[in-house]
Amino acid sequence: MAQLPRVFSGVQPTGRLHLGNLLGAIKPWVRHQADRDNIFCVVDLHALTIPEAIDPAVLRRRSREVVATFLAAGIDPMRSRLFIQSHVRQHTELAWVLNCVTPLGWLERMTQFKSKSEGRGNVGTGLLDYPVLMAADILLYDTALVPVGDDQRQHIELTRDLALRFNHMFGDTFVVPKASIPEAGARVMGLDDPTVKMSKSLADERPSHAVFLDDTPKKVRKTIMRAVTDSGCTYDPETASPGVVNLMGILAAVTGRSVVDIAREFDGQGYGYLKGAVADAVAAELEPLQAEYARLMADEAALDAILDDSAARVRVIAEATMTRVRAAVGIG
Repeated sequence: MAQLPRVFSGVQPTGRLHLGNLLGAIKPWVRHQADRDNIFCVVDLHALTIPEAIDPAVLRRRSREVVATFLAAGIDPMRSRLFIQSHVRQHTELAWVLNCVTPLGWLERMTQFKSKSEGRGNVGTGLLDYPVLMAADILLYDTALVPVGDDQRQHIELTRDLALRFNHMFGDTFVVPKASIPEAGARVMGLDDPTVKMSKSLADERPSHAVFLDDTPKKVRKTIMRAVTDSGCTYDPETASPGVVNLMGILAAVTGRSVVDIAREFDGQGYGYLKGAVADAVAAELEPLQAEYARLMADEAALDAILDDSAARVRVIAEATMTRVRAAVGIG
């Protein structure tokens, strides 16, 4: 039997998860559980890069909330591994080894570091070093594919460069991963500005930007009915406004229908009918997820058992990698 390609995905436990996270990432991951060897990691150590924004109790709670959301959405802990980064010490051990072979110039030209450090008087080393820890997360598990959006492409290129550099210096040690581009139609745009991708940072600042996964049906409807469209009334996917295309894409992703069929159904009707249908479909999609999430969060012992089991399973892979790394560089 052919070995399934191993996929690593990391999610920060900062901000509330929203509809874009569900439709653009989590649901595709659920669909691919049968044909990929999935490892999902809540990267709580990455959240420490801006320590002034961290409340320890909130960070611990949100880490568990992300895990419960993934499980409620259909991630099967028996088929996939789902764990919290800080529970596996090999992540930080490998990050230090990679630090020692990473040219400083590679990190200083990373665009996310430039944007996040701009205007800040005191920038922590962790913010600069963030991509090395991300590389360690990926390389630790002999990862073949890493699902990323456009904003993370540079980080995957750095990971590939570090793997190749290390292999050249110390011998064949790491699998060199490839970026996996999201499926067509998986990109969900902001409801208040359909020209930008729906994001946690914008959602925290702008109430009408996103539907959150814990929103009530009333709140879902209010947010979607306020979505930006335009003054026309065309549903042709080639000529419709970005806001209309985004709403049709959301409805297609939730219902499994094609955008063409949806455009044909609403042709000649006002945008209010489309928004109402999207609101109903999204609320119906979130209802069972929210119920299962509440059940999981109420059973702390069961959630801990899932996390402990997954962490134990990934430690075997992580330690095998670190055994190779230690031997290669002459430590341990």
